[in-house]
Amino acid sequence: MSQVLDDSLDAGREAARKHAWRDAYELLQKADAAGLLGAEDLAHLGEAAWWTSRLEEAIDFRERAYAAHVEAGEPRRAALLAMMISGDHAKKGAVSVAGGWLSRATRLLADQPEGIEHGHLALARGTAAVMMGELKPAQEDLARAHELATRFGDRNLEAMAMVFEGTVLVMSGQVNEGLALLDEATAAAVSGELEPLATGMVYCVTIHSCQTLGDCGRAAEWTTAANRWCDRLDVSGFPGACRVHRAEIMRLQGDWDRAEEQAVQACDELGGYFNLITSAGFYEIGEIRRRRGDFAEAEEAYRKASELGHPTGSEPGVSLLRLAQGKVDSAAAAIKRELANEGMDPLTRARLLPAQVEIALAAGELARARAAAAELEEIGDQYQVDGRRTPHLEGTLQLALGQIRLAERDFEGARSAFKAARSTWEKVGAPYETAQARMLLGIVYRGEGDEHSARDEIAAAKATFERLGAALDVQRAAELLGEAGTARTFVFTDIVDSTKLVEALGEEKWQKLLKWHDRLLRERIEEAGGEVIKQTGDGYFAAFGSSGGAIDAAIAIQRALDDEPIAPDVRIGVHSGKAFHTEDDDYTGQGVHMAARIGALAGGGEILVSTASLDGASRFRLSEPRSEALKGFAEPVELAAVGWR
Repeated sequence: MSQVLDDSLDAGREAARKHAWRDAYELLQKADAAGLLGAEDLAHLGEAAWWTSRLEEAIDFRERAYAAHVEAGEPRRAALLAMMISGDHAKKGAVSVAGGWLSRATRLLADQPEGIEHGHLALARGTAAVMMGELKPAQEDLARAHELATRFGDRNLEAMAMVFEGTVLVMSGQVNEGLALLDEATAAAVSGELEPLATGMVYCVTIHSCQTLGDCGRAAEWTTAANRWCDRLDVSGFPGACRVHRAEIMRLQGDWDRAEEQAVQACDELGGYFNLITSAGFYEIGEIRRRRGDFAEAEEAYRKASELGHPTGSEPGVSLLRLAQGKVDSAAAAIKRELANEGMDPLTRARLLPAQVEIALAAGELARARAAAAELEEIGDQYQVDGRRTPHLEGTLQLALGQIRLAERDFEGARSAFKAARSTWEKVGAPYETAQARMLLGIVYRGEGDEHSARDEIAAAKATFERLGAALDVQRAAELLGEAGTARTFVFTDIVDSTKLVEALGEEKWQKLLKWHDRLLRERIEEAGGEVIKQTGDGYFAAFGSSGGAIDAAIAIQRALDDEPIAPDVRIGVHSGKAFHTEDDDYTGQGVHMAARIGALAGGGEILVSTASLDGASRFRLSEPRSEALKGFAEPVELAAVGWR
């Protein structure tokens, strides 16, 4: 029996030497049960547990190894283990415990002659400072780690110090210098000259830095290399981190099914191994499911990401989810609250600002949207690569600028921005973002009166959305193309108190105002995919393929009127229902009559809609419903006002 256990111990040591961590874990654990492990063997068992995602066991084995080295009077070995244990607790989010173990390492090395262990201590301090956003002290500690690694010939420590130095330079705005260090460190990882821990750390830090910067091409190249390395390892943990990066790239490239598979597998593999990376995996799942319209599942994924300590509390995904659900006030409050964090670094803010633009425009806060775009542009200029904004920052900036200019009715400026966004995303190979730009470009063309080009762009976008499974975007494109189904949504508009306006302005000025009003309403109706059926005195009767497009048009009308110092108050009624399409391109029937009755009930500046018409239009902010009796209809109808201000 003793011989069998001795064989297990020898085999376990050999497996650890070869980095066959699963075998090492089983064999060394068996030897440990027999009380055969010394301090070094316990450290190897801890490493084997760590590489196989048994974090709690890894901590336990390392604490035992630490105690054994302390008892044996070996402070340098004990200090290295204390640093490892500190890192393990940091991965769990136990910051205070991690700090305590780092203090132990510092105390153990305080009276020791300078050696490579002091370099590892400097690295630990530097990486902790990076995580806290304290870049100046981080640079000092990392430079010391790099110098000691070079002096004592530790290639692994040198590469780890170098990659963190690179990411600090990138975060500080010294982008080209930082990327050069990242590439150099990662080239060492690719060559196979580093130990697994250093290799995995270098890959992760490099890819994360490139993705945060928005350098999509560099991130994709290093992700491919990292995945080849991960796939060769018979371990878990780091492969899960690789899969998160792979999922991010796949989502950008439009392979949503495989991206979600990778993210789910990553979260399973990571488990409690590294909470921060696991949270990124759940965030990716939330992003994919939100785009697909799976709101409940997206909500659950975002919740898990937040619980695991996602750096921005799962923003901007959660705010964009609220916007899609029609909870505009909630979306606006959440994104404002996150951006109010004064300690947030510029590149993290750059991830949130495009959502701020979209949500602010939905809330009618044009000034806030402009401010967000201006800040995004400033960040893009600050973090240039080889004198140019990174593709991701450029693409998101141009899309944001286009949305603002479209809201301002600056069609020429919007067209230029959306074309630039489309071109950037096409070069990146990001189909979803390209389709977003094309759909918005189609709306611009429609506003300019070029219906043929508008339909081409929107139809191309719709085909991409359908391939990706982006349900809400498919619906929006279908609304713009008038393909949202056979049921129609009818809109009636009317100027309130027009007689008083005529008396106040005089006939000549009234006719000029009426002509402006007629042109504005027709433009907004047609841009939203509607069809003007006819004028009805001081208003319009229009038909849409869905309630979503109809309400979009109504909101655009009210906001445009509200922006003018002198404009008539207009009431708008919206209802979806069946009607007969007559030979003279008119509509008649109960659906039309009910829409007209609802319009007559609306007050000045109000959009009143039947709640039965809201299927698929949940993204709008609504008042509490009220029941009204309509002339000519036996049953009361439930109505709600759309919040557009």
